[in-house]
Amino acid sequence: MASIATTPTGAKPRRRSGLGRRLLSPVTRTTGVARWILVAGLLLTLVFVVAAVFAPWLAPYDFAQKRLADGQAFPKMTAPGGDHLLGTNDQFFDVLSRVVWGSRTAVEVVVLSIAASLVIGVPLGLVSGYLGGWLDRVLLLVMDALFAFPSLLLAIVFAFLLRDVLGGTVLADVLGVGVTSAALSLTVIYIPQYYRVVRNTTVSAREATYVEAARAIGASRWTVMRSYLFPNVVSSVPVIGTLNAADAIGTLAALGFLGLGIQPQEAAEWGYDLNRALDDTSAGIWWTGLFPGLAIVLLVTALTLVGEGLNETVNPTLRRRKLVAVVLPPRDEKVRS
Repeated sequence: MASIATTPTGAKPRRRSGLGRRLLSPVTRTTGVARWILVAGLLLTLVFVVAAVFAPWLAPYDFAQKRLADGQAFPKMTAPGGDHLLGTNDQFFDVLSRVVWGSRTAVEVVVLSIAASLVIGVPLGLVSGYLGGWLDRVLLLVMDALFAFPSLLLAIVFAFLLRDVLGGTVLADVLGVGVTSAALSLTVIYIPQYYRVVRNTTVSAREATYVEAARAIGASRWTVMRSYLFPNVVSSVPVIGTLNAADAIGTLAALGFLGLGIQPQEAAEWGYDLNRALDDTSAGIWWTGLFPGLAIVLLVTALTLVGEGLNETVNPTLRRRKLVAVVLPPRDEKVRS
């Protein structure tokens, strides 16, 4: 007679925690190349996040430091090696320290701008799409007007305006005026994108059967939007968020490159360092521009890879196509059989 394995009374089956399942679900739901793209993007992004969090311990010097503790000045534009692994620039700054501290600036700007865009754009799109009427028309007109402007031009305008307005505010005192104005100017750019996506999805979903059933049982407008519509209309928001984060890195660098972003004494910023390195290339000094530029390219690539990987996770059409491609044989093979 076959024996049946039993679990001891006091033992509990090992199961991954609910938080662990949620965190790993984007990876486990992807397959093939998309999974490796997502994993590579997450790992590379994690490197920059770790550098941002632990910048005071990872960077050999402060981002604005030009002298040693004994008062001796750093050498100007020295080549990589020795006490300055990536060299120094024309302002006596240590390049490695500026690159590491620049990770913190980039992460702060991205997190603040994307979070603020989500908090404002998603609720506005949900309310506008569900309620309709004059509110929907006004919001749609404003968002379309903002969306029509080139993103960099809009960021430049708001960076100018906000720099004078934010002085003395709590957020500016914590993060700095430059970081705060850059983040909020990017917020203005990205709000219309979340609004349009959520609003259009809400308009399509508000007449769905499950919404009609919720109204039939007496659910209020707030309950319908919060409990029934919201979980179903935000599925594509994470993908947009990661792609906007990649765009934010490029726009922040462009502002710094044009001299309109964060000043060197406020925080380290890769775009500003690239601007200062323009004149160095003709003299054969390559390290002042190579490493900040490489940091921008790597972080933008990492966030783009995460967005592409998440796109398959939240897009059932892509998953079905890959499943059909795996299950069904090629047409030529079916003909030969």
